[in-house]
Amino acid sequence: MARILVINPNCSEACTAGISAAIAPFRFPGGPVLDVVTLKEGPPAIYTWRDWHAVVEPMCLLVERSDADAFVVACASDPGIEAVRTATARPVFGIFRSAIATAVARAERFGVIAIVEASKARHRAALRAMGLEDRLAGEVALNVSMDTLLDPDAARSALIGAGLALAKMGAETIILGCTGMAHHQAAVAEAVGLPVIEPAAAAAVLAIGAVSGAKG
Repeated sequence: MARILVINPNCSEACTAGISAAIAPFRFPGGPVLDVVTLKEGPPAIYTWRDWHAVVEPMCLLVERSDADAFVVACASDPGIEAVRTATARPVFGIFRSAIATAVARAERFGVIAIVEASKARHRAALRAMGLEDRLAGEVALNVSMDTLLDPDAARSALIGAGLALAKMGAETIILGCTGMAHHQAAVAEAVGLPVIEPAAAAAVLAIGAVSGAKG
């Protein structure tokens, strides 16, 4: 049976649990195994470029040691995607790029909710790499901590407010720009009235497609 390794590049076990919950609907009998692991060497969250670069080599080493059939880097800054792809011949998916691909397949323009202002530069880099900068209606940063996002209620009103702001900017679908936002997806979608894409789930779908039939 094919196996997909989903890597949380921060060291938050609570965040890892949230990622596992977000992709749980894609665990089905006969389907690929979806294993979620925490990068112990990672920071509490990927807030800065320094955080982004710090996790690249540990992730490469983890992937080199693994016998998984595909890999998902489960941070919406897609840290080290290019480097990790040199560590294996097997497919490697970044969740932000996966979410963008899902968004543009569904609507003309999309918006992004970022955890902090510094995330925007990393998101723009991914958009430039994909040639899709002009499809971004806008991006709103919450400027909160990972712990705040993971709380069931602390950031929910801010997330909904960001979603409503993006709708006014012309977004037709919204990307949650951090894995810590996963458990807010349904509430934001209901309040804003637009499709809300959770990136880990988007990447899981693409990874499952990539490995389908790879192993019996």
